[in-house]
Amino acid sequence: RGGKTRGGLMTRTLHSKRRPPHGGQTDSVVIFLHGYGADGADLLGLADVMGPHLPHTVFFAPNAPEQSHVNPMGRQWFPIPWIDGSSQHDAETSVTRAAADLNAYLDQTMAAEHVAPHRVALVGFSQGTMMALHVGPRRPQAIVGIVGFSGKLLLPDTLRNDVIVRPPVLLLHGNADDVVPPTCLPEAAQALKNAGGSEAQVRTHIMKGTAHGIAPDGIGAAVAFLKDRFGPS
Repeated sequence: RGGKTRGGLMTRTLHSKRRPPHGGQTDSVVIFLHGYGADGADLLGLADVMGPHLPHTVFFAPNAPEQSHVNPMGRQWFPIPWIDGSSQHDAETSVTRAAADLNAYLDQTMAAEHVAPHRVALVGFSQGTMMALHVGPRRPQAIVGIVGFSGKLLLPDTLRNDVIVRPPVLLLHGNADDVVPPTCLPEAAQALKNAGGSEAQVRTHIMKGTAHGIAPDGIGAAVAFLKDRFGPS
């Protein structure tokens, strides 16, 4: 996938893995967005846990477009200055380009699976959550929902002016996270509400005793959210 111009940028191919639905027929799509230095395979195992509860959902896990600056075997959506020594300008430029890549990937995946935006959800972890929260509200049509584990909202000050749609969001964070501060959850929730999201549209869940990761109670909350959003098959 890739190679088309979007927003004046030539999009890059996002190679991904696909897990077919447990129930055979597809009526919805979940796209996992991995964290910094990992790759799509890092989250694809969640499909084994979520799949039985979402029997007609197909799962995708794309690799981020850039080679990781700190892990040559992994990928990144954009560089992180305080981790890899990149400049703030490089990071912001990469966010813009990665957003175009992800938007193109979403469009192409929906076309390939013959599903509408209201049947597509993004599930991110860490930097993947940052991408989901950055891209989702700026798309021309709302996806069904965003699940964001252990991340933060990029450029919160610009969201109010940039927001086009307000998909329901579930934010989850471990209160023992020493990589992305747990305070990023209420900050993101408040910024989303300030941009027009209601209490019902912005939900939160604290994974108690959890560091920078995904706990079983978080997965349970995510599955319940997705089942509610997708509704009956």
